[in-house]
Amino acid sequence: MEPGAPSTMCDVDVIRVTGGVRLTGEVGVVGAKNSALKLMAAALLASGESAVTNIPRITDIALMGEVLRRLGAEVSFHDDSVHIGVPERLHPEADYDLVRRLRASICVLGPLLARCGEVRVAHPGGDAIGSRGLDMHVGGLAKMGADISNEHGFVVASAPAGLHGAKISLDFPSVGATENLVMAAVLARGTTVIDNVAREPEIVDICMMLNAMGAQIEGAGTSELTIHGVEALNPVTHATIGDRIVAGTWAFGAAMTCGDVTVNGCEPRWLEIALDKIAQAGGQVDYGVNNFRVRMPQRPQAVDIRTLPYPGFATDLLPMAIGMAAVAEGTSLITENIFDGRFMFAEELKRLGAEIRIEGHHAMVRGRERLSSAEVTASDIRAGAGLVIAGLCGDGVTSVRAVHHIDRGYPNFVGDLRSLGVDVARAEVPSDPEYTF
Repeated sequence: MEPGAPSTMCDVDVIRVTGGVRLTGEVGVVGAKNSALKLMAAALLASGESAVTNIPRITDIALMGEVLRRLGAEVSFHDDSVHIGVPERLHPEADYDLVRRLRASICVLGPLLARCGEVRVAHPGGDAIGSRGLDMHVGGLAKMGADISNEHGFVVASAPAGLHGAKISLDFPSVGATENLVMAAVLARGTTVIDNVAREPEIVDICMMLNAMGAQIEGAGTSELTIHGVEALNPVTHATIGDRIVAGTWAFGAAMTCGDVTVNGCEPRWLEIALDKIAQAGGQVDYGVNNFRVRMPQRPQAVDIRTLPYPGFATDLLPMAIGMAAVAEGTSLITENIFDGRFMFAEELKRLGAEIRIEGHHAMVRGRERLSSAEVTASDIRAGAGLVIAGLCGDGVTSVRAVHHIDRGYPNFVGDLRSLGVDVARAEVPSDPEYTF
C-alpha cells in the first residue's frame, strides 16, 4: 500500500487476559441494564422531567438516550443518572438506524401508542442469540383496540379512539411483551388484566416506577397483572435496581476460578437458583442484605442446569454456566429453553479446549481441569463476558475480540477484573481484512 493511502481495515477492541488466576476481592454492581432501558422508555408516559438514577454507563444506555431524543425528548446524563424532559407532543416514530442496534428500543411501542395514539417503530435488531418475535406485543395491543400492520420494515399502530382495557393471556411469559403491554395499559380506558406475565425483578421495578408516576398496577412479581387505566401520569425520580446478571457473572467467575468474591449492590434472592447451582457444585455462598459472597474451595463438581423464565435459571447466565461446566469435575447437561441461538457461544469456548457436544437445545459438557488459551470472538454481551472469564481458566493469554458487545452490558468490565486480581489489558487491533469493506 502506498504511503498515505487509506486503510481498508478497521480497528476492533480486544481484551487479553492471563490464565491461572483466582478471582478474589469485592466488586460492586450498579443498576440493571435490562431495567434502566425500560425505565427510560417509561418516562415518555408523562410530560415534564423524570430522572432515572443508578444507571449503568454502557453503550445501550447512550443509544436509548438517542432514541428518546429523536422522539422529541431532552436527555442529559449526570454521573449515575439520566434526566429525561418529555414534551406534551412526541414524534411517534423510532427509526431503523437506532432500533436495529438496540432491540430494547422496541419498548417505546407501548408508551408512544398510549401517549400519541399512533406509532411507527422499526423492527428491532439486537444480539445474535435466536429469534424473538413481536407477535405477543402486537396481539396484546390489538386486544386493547389498536390497528396494527407491518409496512416497509416498520410496526405501524394506531388507536385514534384511544386504547381500552382488555383481558390478555400471553403464550409465554415474555419480558418485552409484558413491559410494552403494561406501559400501554396504564393510560388505557378501563381495566386490563394480563395473565402469564413475566415475573422478573425488572418487571417489578418498572411497575414500581409507573405506580410512583400515578399508575394503578396490582400483582407485580406474580403471574397476573391488573392495570386500572388513569388519565395522566406525573414525572418522577426513580432508582434502578441492581443488575442480577452482572452479579451472577462475578458469582460464576468466582466458582470457575476457585476464587472468593463478594458482590455488592444486588439482592441475592434474585439469583437464588443460580447461587444454589454454585452451592451444588461445591461452592460456599453467604447471603447478605443487597450483597453476597461466593467461595469455591476446590474444583467445582458437575451440575445439570436448564434455563427457564424467572424465577428459573436466567438464560443470560447460560455462557457462565457452560463455562463452569467446562472446568468442573464430571459431565454436565446444560439445557437452553429460551433462545435457540445461545449455543453459538459454545463453538468459541471449544477453541479454549472445552469438550462440548450440542444436540438440539442440550449441551453435554465434560469438564477439564484446565482450558487452553486461544483467540476467540464474542457474539453477544454475555458470551463476551463468559469467554473472558473462561480465559482465566486457561494456560496462557486469551484474546477475546469484538468486545464492544461487552460494553453494552458491563460498565467497567476491565476495571472490575483488575480489582479482582486479573492481569488484563484492552487494546485496539486491526480487524481481519477478509471481513472489511
